[in-house]
Amino acid sequence: MAKCEVCGKGVSFGKKYSHSHIRTNRQWKPNVQRVKVVV
Repeated sequence: MAKCEVCGKGVSFGKKYSHSHIRTNRQWKPNVQRVKVVV
């Protein structure tokens, strides 16, 4: 997945553990919001 052009944030990967400790892959998406930047 793409990264933010301004701050460089991208997707993080890890494991999700259920109550019975079954491990599955998951990803955390960054909370990137569109803002106006004055340069």
